[in-house]
Amino acid sequence: MPAAPPRALEVPSSVVPSAFERTVAPMSSAPPHVAICFEVPWTHPSWVLGDQTVPESGVQDNAARTMDSTWRGWARRVRRDVTVHRNLAVRWNPRNPRIGVDPDVCLLEPPPATPDVALTSLRTWEPGDGAPRVAFEVVSESNADKDYGAGPRKHAAAGVGELWVFDPLRHGPDDDDGPWVLQVWDRDDGDVFRRVYAGDGPAWSRFFGAWLVVSGDGMLLRMSDDAEGTKLWPTEVEDAERERAEKERALARVAELEALLATMRGGG
Repeated sequence: MPAAPPRALEVPSSVVPSAFERTVAPMSSAPPHVAICFEVPWTHPSWVLGDQTVPESGVQDNAARTMDSTWRGWARRVRRDVTVHRNLAVRWNPRNPRIGVDPDVCLLEPPPATPDVALTSLRTWEPGDGAPRVAFEVVSESNADKDYGAGPRKHAAAGVGELWVFDPLRHGPDDDDGPWVLQVWDRDDGDVFRRVYAGDGPAWSRFFGAWLVVSGDGMLLRMSDDAEGTKLWPTEVEDAERERAEKERALARVAELEALLATMRGGG
């Protein structure tokens, strides 16, 4: 996926809610809907990030940790030079650096020029510190209005390439046919940030070329090679466990062969 084009200061971002046909099955008897397109400001006083860290619920933390580990495992397997961060403040307005958004998980490619030890927040106006390619937000009861309302607008203004909003407990508002378990927003080649999916899943990620599927218990969002979720992408932890199991099987097999060879020699 190509990097988002450079953004001039204080240029409004376009946000396009998805067409209704993308959110329901064909031949549905649901009432007709229309798609609208509107611009959002590049900056807004209400978008200032607070100094206090908002505590995460167990569901929010588990879902975020699983996605963090999935992205890290993917990067390790395919040897992509990326970095993955939890709750990293993303700031894009040099005249008001307090304006920002802090996704639960975000992926940066290429890694920022600012070293990790000095990366207290991502300032996208700094050379080599580009906006996240993908951001993942998990909705909780305390942040539902933000993740459904200002959240996509802030990610659009920040230059984020793709945004996933996961609401497993449906804490979001019920207007516009919501709440939705999953929303996917994607920045197209014309720099329009468009909601391309809203529903129960599965949904397609253009950046990863993979499906987003809700886990069996409904509390996790996983990635899969198929829409049915039968070919899940392993997390970094699952990859390590698989490699350890394979090593243990290989060592056990070597021990069996050595024991068999010793028996044969003794019998000879």
